[in-house]
Amino acid sequence: MPRTALLAMDLQPHHLAHLPDDYLPRAVHALDTARAAGVLVVHVALRLRPGHVDAHPRNKIFGALPPHLFTADDPGAVIHPDVAPAEGEIVVHKNRVSAFAGNNLQQILAAQEVDHLVLAGISTGGVVLSTALQAADLDYRFTVLTDACADPDPALHHTLVNGLLNRRGETLTVEEWARSVGTAR
Repeated sequence: MPRTALLAMDLQPHHLAHLPDDYLPRAVHALDTARAAGVLVVHVALRLRPGHVDAHPRNKIFGALPPHLFTADDPGAVIHPDVAPAEGEIVVHKNRVSAFAGNNLQQILAAQEVDHLVLAGISTGGVVLSTALQAADLDYRFTVLTDACADPDPALHHTLVNGLLNRRGETLTVEEWARSVGTAR
């Protein structure tokens, strides 16, 4: 039977540091909604190998990162405690922008018979956009939680949510999604 999965993406202190303080409670609300509705939760976090041997110097994003960031021993790369995985929830590490990069996320979703992805994360112009476009190409339905996604550039977030992502998938606030799954506060 087809299922929905919430992908909680890049909710790590290094990423959260670039956003307003009012973002995290909305991500918590999305996670609470998923858990209350019995939606599969998959946490996706950026993790590179020590010394960034998996980040080519030509890569404009990852090649420029200091080699100690986003490694397993970097405290700023852990999933923030307010949105930390509950027991039994899946954690997937990626090594590029898309949630599907460098891991077996697609295999996990297939094994769990997931056909609909609900996306929450940082940043809208990064992991959310890249994952949504790849999900569409992989024939997943997707919903972007517009207020549980954020970008350091609010104008870019607005443009992507209202001018691109809404043409390829569904865009809802967390509260609208909560009503659709029957868990509204």
